[in-house]
Amino acid sequence: MYSKGVILLIFVVLMISVSSGSGLSQYTNVKNTMNQFHITSLYPKNKNGQTYGSAAYATSPETEPDLILATGVDGTDGYLLKKDMDGEQPKTPEEAIAIQNSRSPDGRDIPLYDKDGETVIGVFRVGGK
Repeated sequence: MYSKGVILLIFVVLMISVSSGSGLSQYTNVKNTMNQFHITSLYPKNKNGQTYGSAAYATSPETEPDLILATGVDGTDGYLLKKDMDGEQPKTPEEAIAIQNSRSPDGRDIPLYDKDGETVIGVFRVGGK
């Protein structure tokens, strides 16, 4: 059969493998949390405490800035309020269908703001042709 030394060695290797795996898992969770914090802290804040910048740096909708960089219909660069961009969010599948059916095929216009989030400087078209 196997000697006590070989059995002990197999046990130690197994324990190290298991503990390394769980340690790596914990590190990954911490790393993801830190990445989200780092990304959201990349955005500057205006005088109203709203973050602003490009949504390209966001890792998820939750990490997008409050004011999202956009170009208006006339070429003006400005910011969209995230809540305007997201629009009305349905709570049921029936509401989702009703919202979809009520949308204009030409899209909808929303205000384009300066980085202060108050001054309207243009218009941005969502959807449409």
